[in-house]
Parts: sequence; structure tokens; C-alpha cells
Amino acid sequence: MTTIDLITDLFCRIDDRMQSLPKHPQATLWPSEVVTLGVLHALKGVGNRAFYRWLTRDYQPLFPHLPERTRLFRQFKTHRQWTLLFLAPPTLLGVVDS
Repeated sequence: MTTIDLITDLFCRIDDRMQSLPKHPQATLWPSEVVTLGVLHALKGVGNRAFYRWLTRDYQPLFPHLPERTRLFRQFKTHRQWTLLFLAPPTLLGVVDS
């Protein structure tokens, strides 16, 4: 599976569950795009600048209305609860239930 396939599949799954959320009239991204990018950021595991550089360099065509870097990360912060719905809860590795 290529990265483009992964991003597309992730977006489709998220968009299917978030169809009822409308886009704000002044927003450039749909809520499902914001969540997809937030999940990608969590999966990528790099800093904000490196993530944005990677995104704009390699995947700009997938998100043609991508806002400026600081605006995107403000949206991540504002809509953090949406993104958390799609991430698994943290677990402790190596912990064995008795």
C-alpha cells in the first residue's frame, strides 16, 4: 500500500463517519480533512514544521486548499476532540493483566 493509498483510505473512513458535520463558511478544509491531517500528524510522529514540509512537498495535490502552517495547527488544536475519536487510547507496553 502506498502512502497515497493510505491517506485516501484513511480519509474515506473518517469522511464516512463525519458526513453530518458541515463546513464553516470561512473554512478552507472540511472537518474530515482536518481530522485526516490530524491523524496523519499523530502517525507521522514528527514536529509541526517537518510534518507541514512533508505534506506540502509530497501530498499537496491531495489537499489543494491546505491553509498556512500555523493556521492548520490552530485548527488541530481547536478540533482536537474530533481527531481523538479516531485514535486508539494509549496503552502501556509490557503490562500483563493478572
